[in-house]
This record gives sequence, C-alpha cells and structure tokens, in this order.
Amino acid sequence: MFAADAGGAGVAAFEAAADRFCRGADFDAAALAAIPWLTMLSPEDGERARRALRVRAIEQDAMLCRQGEPAAHWFGVLDGVLAVSSCDEKGRETTIAGIRAGGWFGEGSVLKREAHRYQARALRDSRVALLPSAVFHELLQRSLPFNRFLMAQLNERLSHFIAARAVERARVPEVRVAGHLIELCNPTLYTGAGLVLRLRQCELAALAGLSRQRVNLALASLHKRGAIRIDYGGVHVLDLERLRAIAEGLSPDA
Repeated sequence: MFAADAGGAGVAAFEAAADRFCRGADFDAAALAAIPWLTMLSPEDGERARRALRVRAIEQDAMLCRQGEPAAHWFGVLDGVLAVSSCDEKGRETTIAGIRAGGWFGEGSVLKREAHRYQARALRDSRVALLPSAVFHELLQRSLPFNRFLMAQLNERLSHFIAARAVERARVPEVRVAGHLIELCNPTLYTGAGLVLRLRQCELAALAGLSRQRVNLALASLHKRGAIRIDYGGVHVLDLERLRAIAEGLSPDA
C-alpha cells in the first residue's frame, strides 16, 4: 500500500488528500451500473470495489485535483464534463484532454504512486467516482480482467496523446474542434457513450483553446461538410471517418 511505503511527509499528504476526497456520498445503484469495469470483476473483487467507491459532486469551475497533489484516487466521471490540463513554470495552461461521462482517468499517476502532473476542473456541475489508490492496487494484483481494462485504457490514451499533439499545433479551428469531438466519441475510453455529445459550445471552446465564436464557425463548417449535425444542447457526429479525415487534414474538401 502506498501509505505504508511512503515517508512521513508523503504519508501525511496522501492521507490528507484521501480524507478530503472520501467525504463524498456513497454510490447509488444507477451510478454503480454506469461503471463498465465493475461487471468484469469476480463477485469478491466487485464487492470490494463497491464498498470502496465514493461519489464526489464538483461544482462548475471547481477543481477535482491539482497539479502536484498526491494521486490518492482513480477518477471516473459519472455526470458532467471535466477539463484536464497542465501548467508550466510560468503559469501557462495547456489542455490535455476533456473527459465526459463514462470516462476514467488518472491511472498513470496512481500506478506510479506519484503526484498528479495535471489538474482537473469541472466545466459544468459534475459527479465523479473515486476509487482509492490502495484498492486500485489490490485489483491490479488480483484481477486479470481489471488489468485488461487498464491496458486498453493506457493504449488508447497513448494513441490519443500522439494525435492530440498534431491537433494542438493545428491553426485551423475545424481541425482542432474535429480532433476533440473524435476524442470524446472514443468507444474504448467511453464505453457505450455513442456519437451524441451533450456538450455546450463554451465547454468545447475551453477544451479546444478557442473562442466561442471560432468554435461556432468551426461547428457550422463541419456541419456543412456532413461530418456532424448541430442539435439543441449538443452535437451529433454523423460520419466519424469524415471527421477523422478532417482532423488529419485528409478530407478532400478541407
């Protein structure tokens, strides 16, 4: 267990972070049913995880975790949208990823028992599941299905970061917006989430690092090119391959 292996100051910091997060409410049946990896576990491991899981409500613009804090939990978004970002020594912020409902993140820091190298902020009122680091490592030791789920997560995350570097350098708003829409439709990271994104333009602007006006123009262009449909309160991806071609600069009408 992490607390047993760490030095005095590390133990105190870890326990303080764990105590702050574990004040959340217990899970209800609907929240448990929305967690895909729970169904993969043995009855014994599943019960252990269910007893340990907690829910934390995060208000819009509030931080779930801060860069440099001990990684005391693995996080899963039940409702809402979070922006994961990092800050350099000059305080400049770079968005790493957006996490919608159904997404789990932070496994890398928990696996390495290190401090978070990023911060996570709620773009709207959200609910987040918290699995303590100690239980995470127990499942890692005991459960082959849990390991397979994590391997798929890590592999998909790596592919995302490679693609995200190209998107981040893109100066064309359509390319940046298309890249983020593709990420949020990833079936491995968001099991059963589908192609309908209940995402406000201001939230997409925060993820893409663009103004709302430029996001609005980019969405209109993607709609005109048949990749998406703009619905009330969100975006419906109509042609994922076309959207991917636009993000990669391969669309013939780009």
